[in-house]
Formats: sequence, structure tokens, C-alpha cells
Amino acid sequence: MAANLKEVRERIHSVKNTQQITKAMKVVSAAKLRKAQQAIVQMRPYANKQNEMLRNILSNLDGDASSAFGVERKVEKACIVVVTSNRGLCGAFNSNVIKAAVAKVEGEYADVRAAGNLSLLFIGKKGYEYFKKRYADCNLIADHVALFNDLSFERVTEISQKLMDQFLSGEYDAVDVSYGRFKNAAMQFPECETWLPVQKVEVAEGEKQMKADYIFEPSQEALLEELVPSILQTTFFKFNLDTHASEHGARMTAMDKASENADELLRDLRISYNKARQEAITRELSEIVGGAAALESA
Repeated sequence: MAANLKEVRERIHSVKNTQQITKAMKVVSAAKLRKAQQAIVQMRPYANKQNEMLRNILSNLDGDASSAFGVERKVEKACIVVVTSNRGLCGAFNSNVIKAAVAKVEGEYADVRAAGNLSLLFIGKKGYEYFKKRYADCNLIADHVALFNDLSFERVTEISQKLMDQFLSGEYDAVDVSYGRFKNAAMQFPECETWLPVQKVEVAEGEKQMKADYIFEPSQEALLEELVPSILQTTFFKFNLDTHASEHGARMTAMDKASENADELLRDLRISYNKARQEAITRELSEIVGGAAALESA
């Protein structure tokens, strides 16, 4: 019984230590989330409006004006950018982003992969750790896994510009991005979006396509040359900000739930400890009473 009491005490001590860690991680994630959430909330309306404008412009160009970034080609070579976190302990966030990428790899790009023309570029270590063990037949690019250690527009632009150059040169016919779209601390949604080529505005059957009412100054060609790459870089940066905020939101929620579970476990362990202690006291009293009765009868 004494051994059982000691074991329960040790478990209580261990759970308390673990709870202190989860509470500390929750506080740290909450502080980082505020900054990351502010960044994506400020960026998203601007990036979404730019992307909407870009799609409208490329869908309604006049004359011979065009942009190479909006040209759809038969996809024989493709790249998927997998944006995950560097660290775990954030619930199912990373696995959900990875599942979205896997669905694209094994679905739409199954033939491209079979031909050996599928590349996977990783931002964040968790995605790379998963794919390197299971998708050795793909071209795995791990040059930017540590991007979130120093996330900035300049560093992200280096990656997006290289991908844009590779798309223009024909090295890739399509570039998709798998990331976590941030809604709030408790809700993040895995997405796998086509970044290149730029998707045209879809018009429902039976509806007339509305002409975008834009006045171009200078010419369409000159404006497209500067505008399209800038908007694409902003959109790519938004993917990373979304994932960064989603990571901290998911970790804060996971650590909060872990702390609650620790409270429940501590309550059960204390009940078990008190029961064992009462049983030990009752046993000792019974032994004392029995010994006294034996002495009296003697």
C-alpha cells in the first residue's frame, strides 16, 4: 500500500510539472498569436482585393495585351509549396495541411508524379519531415524550411520570385500552395490553392461575364509588367502569414486543452490517493484494534 501511495504521489508531481509547461506554452503562443493575427488581419483585405483585381484584369484584357502568368498550359511539370510549422504540439494543424497536399499529389498530380516531374518545396520543417520518408520519388526542395525563424516580406519574395521565374521559363506548368488559412485562434482551415497560373474569373452557366471597368494608365502592357508580379508576391506572402497565425492559434488551443486535461487527471489522481490513504489508515487501525484485543484475551 505504501508503494502504491508513493507511485500516485509521483504521478501527481509529474502531471503538475507537465501542466506548468503546457500553461507556459499557452501564454507564449498567445503572445505570439496577437502579433501574427494582427499581421494577417491587416494584410488579408489588401491581398484579397489585389488578387480579385488581378483575376478580373486577366479575364478581361483588350486586344493583344496579356500576361504570361495567366496562360494555362498542359500540366506536365508541377510544384507544390507545403507551408507548415517548424515545431509540433499544435494539435492536428500540420497533419491537416499535409493531408491537403497529399490529396493534390495523389489526385490531380498523380500522372505528373508518376512521370517524375513533381516537385515539393517546403516552408517549415514538419512538412519536409513527413514527405522525405514517404515521397522519395518526388523532387524535394528543403532550402527554405527555416523561413519562419525570420519571417519577412523580403525573404518570402525571394522564394516567390524564383518560382515565378521557373514558371515563366517552363520549368513548372503549375504552382500550388498548401497552407493553413487562419480564421481565429480555435479555427484554421487547410487549403491547397493554385497560385500559378492565375485563375480566371469563373462565370456560372447562363450568366454573362461582366466587363471589368478599369482605366489603364500607362498602357495595359506596361502596367501588367509591374502589377502582376507585385500582386503575386503579396498573395504568396499572405499564404505564409496565414500559416504563421494558424500555427500559434492551434498551439494555444492545444495547450489550453492539455492544461484542462491535466486538471481532470489531477482530480482523479487525488481521489485515488485519498482512497489509498484512507484504506491504509483503516488497515492500520484494524491491526491496532486486533492487537489490543489479542493482548486483553491473553
